[in-house]
Amino acid sequence: MKRGSLAQRVVRWQRSHGRQGLPWQGIRDPYRVWLSEVMLQQTQVATALPYFERFLQRFPTAADLAAAPLDDVLALWSGLGYYSRARNLHRCAQQVVGALGGDFPTDSVSLAALPGIGRSTAAAIAAFCFDERVAILDGNVKRVLARVLGFDGDLSKTAEVQRLWAHADDLLPQTDIATYTQGLMDLGATVCSVRNPACDRCPLADDCVARASGEPHHFPVKTRRTRRGQRENALLWVQCAGQMLLVQRPATGVWGGLWSLPEFASTADLRTLTESWQGQGEWLTPIHHALTHFDWQLHVLRWTLPREAPLPPDLQSMEASRWVEPELALKLGLPAPLRKLLLQGQQAALVEANSTTR
Repeated sequence: MKRGSLAQRVVRWQRSHGRQGLPWQGIRDPYRVWLSEVMLQQTQVATALPYFERFLQRFPTAADLAAAPLDDVLALWSGLGYYSRARNLHRCAQQVVGALGGDFPTDSVSLAALPGIGRSTAAAIAAFCFDERVAILDGNVKRVLARVLGFDGDLSKTAEVQRLWAHADDLLPQTDIATYTQGLMDLGATVCSVRNPACDRCPLADDCVARASGEPHHFPVKTRRTRRGQRENALLWVQCAGQMLLVQRPATGVWGGLWSLPEFASTADLRTLTESWQGQGEWLTPIHHALTHFDWQLHVLRWTLPREAPLPPDLQSMEASRWVEPELALKLGLPAPLRKLLLQGQQAALVEANSTTR
């Protein structure tokens, strides 16, 4: 397909049928565009919208984000997942403010050197804010271009991804780069879906190799698939004198940097730990949580220690821990399943208190 033909059709389609009125569209503020692009990695627009609005209300500028404690950033991100994005947002804002005087670079190469900004995100910021003629290649755009071109290279291989980048560069229009970029994104998000592409609504359908093959879902090709694993652990929800114990997870790994309940390898380990404790415990309904590469079953033991009892030595020596009231815990950066668990606990306690007073 000729570059001009594809680009013109994408631009026309975007102006007539593409998504309009999203809060990060039609602006040239790199802070807001950057924030939206990071949030939209691995996240649907409908999910990201309320987070985007809350972030801007709390952190209206890069300087505000840079000055905030990481705990505040993670708390506001809670539920959006892929928490390394939030940590990189914070690091990036601090670098922009501390090293660049608060101004984002105006070219994609310099943008890509910042924490958490990859080549495609950098290109999107540069195209939308600075009219740089540069290609993006996020998941949606990979799918659109691979299908239209009939690109059969295996995108699990770096060399084939680079080859598709070359095609994306070659197809760039000379003008309307922002509209073209948004158009490719919107086509992938709303028309050229993974399983059920709406080819009858696509402006590129007449020249789409994948459509002509009758099997568009075979593109893009990616042979190396990650096998989903299974994981099982136990969590300790210990309470004493109106407070609960939280631990901060390591900066890397699942729920990195978030506050969580102490985690144990198994229910047997947790039973052994608590067998000599005073107070009483109960096992709650297990939490089933799906992450990118594995399904996680979490068994939760809620244990209430008597107010006057000494703390078990194992709790006194627990690293990166703090005792907090449940209301404060909900203001910290918590994983979404645990936030839901604590909210349910609060609601149950409130119902019990109301029934007792009647």
